[in-house]
Amino acid sequence: DGVTEVLAHHSENLQDKFIEVPCSEDYNSHKRFEGCTPRRCGRGVTDGVITREEAERIRRIAERGLSLGGSDGGASILDLHSGALSLGKHFVNLYRYFGDRIQDIFTEEDFALYRAVRQRIQQRIAQVFGISSASMYLTKPTFFSRINSTEAKTTHDEYWHPHVDKVTYGSFDYTSLLYLSDYTEDFGGGRFVFMDPGSNKTIEPRAGRVSFFTSGSENLHRVEKVHWGTRYAITISFTCNPDHGIGDPVLM
Repeated sequence: DGVTEVLAHHSENLQDKFIEVPCSEDYNSHKRFEGCTPRRCGRGVTDGVITREEAERIRRIAERGLSLGGSDGGASILDLHSGALSLGKHFVNLYRYFGDRIQDIFTEEDFALYRAVRQRIQQRIAQVFGISSASMYLTKPTFFSRINSTEAKTTHDEYWHPHVDKVTYGSFDYTSLLYLSDYTEDFGGGRFVFMDPGSNKTIEPRAGRVSFFTSGSENLHRVEKVHWGTRYAITISFTCNPDHGIGDPVLM
């Protein structure tokens, strides 16, 4: 695994930490958007954008939605935009599958909080990378994840493989994660690892902590296997290409 350096300990309260890394060439094989496509690349961590109380409220949204389903393996997904929900070894469309009962699970306030959190994260990313937040668009997949130590049953449960978001999804230019539970208190393992040549740079999740980074192979990463407990997070992704933009989720 190489040498591990902890970028953000779960016990510290970081207002802003940013590390610049050279941009990869991944962006050259996609259409460039002036004023948005990364020219400055790197990774940041902040505990100063979302409060712990907001993170707990967001986690309750995830818990209520995921209580309707859940994977047979260790990783469950809930996507409020598309309606995708892990159910056994498959996915269902939450809105079609449960219909009007969704009104009993989520409220307009839930979706307003989700929207406000997304906007603040978008603004912070734009500020740090020196771009206009209006030139960024939310893109898919943007989703809640719930990970526990249950053995993987399908490839969807194998969340721990190293990957590059720009290669995996194409539309991603900036990726963010909002952590909704605490490393060592709610779960063990499950740290986020940037895999640099000769060393690993690790982020220990903490409720309300946001990590964000440019999505190219300058930020190859993985998540450690969760050994005990339950890890909640939400991945919120942005593109510079308006053709790949999606709207905020709407209560059906």
